[in-house]
Amino acid sequence: MESTITMNVVLNNLLKNIPGDMPQELFQPLLEGRAFRLERIVSDGHQSAANFWSDQPCDEWVVLLTGSATISFADQGQAIDLAPFDYLHIPSGCRHRVSRTSSEEKTVWLALHFDSAVES
Repeated sequence: MESTITMNVVLNNLLKNIPGDMPQELFQPLLEGRAFRLERIVSDGHQSAANFWSDQPCDEWVVLLTGSATISFADQGQAIDLAPFDYLHIPSGCRHRVSRTSSEEKTVWLALHFDSAVES
């Protein structure tokens, strides 16, 4: 016996529907599952607060699609400059901050937050 599955397919574009005026960074959840969250982040010259360090309970894989950014790491005392299509894996507990994003063009990120301890 055949069965027909009806799916709700949604088409969108990561580089569309970006606000012109952005007093704050834009965080948009795109997809979420049991052990992951995928989001689009749009920055426009934004950076983390001066004394703020992100210390996430899950791993993060991030890719820069447009713009540029610098990520600083507390424990290593180093910073990494990102250009379009650069990506990095930030393990859970790795204290980091966004120390710069481009103010000349929007910086669009795709961030995958996941629990690396969950087995497939």
